[in-house]
Amino acid sequence: MAAKPITLSTESRGKRIPKLPSDTSIYLQGSTSDLYVRLAKDTGLPATRLRITNDGKPVPNDKKITVASAGLQSGSKIQVKDLGPQIAWRTVFVIEYLGPLLIHPLFYLLRPYLYKGVNSAPSSLQFLSCLTITLHFVKRELETLFVHRFSNATMPATNIFKNSFHYWILSGLLIAYFTYSPNSITAGEGSPLLTYTGLALFAFGELANLNTHLTLRNLRSPGGTERGVPKGLGFDWVTCPNYLFETIAWIGIMLINRSWTTAVFVVVAGGQMALWAKKKESRYRKELGSKYKKKRFAMLPGVW
Repeated sequence: MAAKPITLSTESRGKRIPKLPSDTSIYLQGSTSDLYVRLAKDTGLPATRLRITNDGKPVPNDKKITVASAGLQSGSKIQVKDLGPQIAWRTVFVIEYLGPLLIHPLFYLLRPYLYKGVNSAPSSLQFLSCLTITLHFVKRELETLFVHRFSNATMPATNIFKNSFHYWILSGLLIAYFTYSPNSITAGEGSPLLTYTGLALFAFGELANLNTHLTLRNLRSPGGTERGVPKGLGFDWVTCPNYLFETIAWIGIMLINRSWTTAVFVVVAGGQMALWAKKKESRYRKELGSKYKKKRFAMLPGVW
């Protein structure tokens, strides 16, 4: 006997969705992705803009998860939420990193027009600051385009402003304005020991961070959302070595330009990454179970 579709009753969660039908039919053997596609067609909204729950439990938009395995059966009631306008994660990252990637070279090249009293060429420290920060964000743009695989396709479009503030203002305008000023500490010669130490930390941090991203990429199939147990450089020390190595790279930049503004960015960015690392540790333990060995530290060995 051929399988028959089941009927699910639907209701809006939060703001009412005008075209949401009172019920919908779907095959138990069908994927939850099929359910999202059906409701997207009914409501006229993109599937990425919808979130479906069943008694508070999320129903993922996944081609590999069946309606039955998601706990739905005939007569189940699902709640559908309109998440509002969405934007692709990859697009968000590209826009975020574009800010400092443009701001630093522009401040460096336009110093005579942006500051009073500029009567000399940029110092070697200002050149190295511009070079390292620009290389950092070029690397991040390339990783966004060719390395990263995202668990979620989209995020709320309004988040672009909050995320961009972090990069365009803190790591862009704030650091650039004080770094390339003729009155900045970076305009001096500084200590060769600090400069070379900073360059070494920057190079190590960037290369180790790239290695971590490649390791994480290889744990997930193209277009997949599955998670594996990450192993390799840094993963025996902390949950998120990518955050550890990024912090090391920025400490290297801070030693090069000696600017308090870079220190502010390191503290703010490090604090945010520390929170993300704690959440990642919890998610690994929840999703991977006994396959995952709990780490004592999430981001900074011996500290956090």
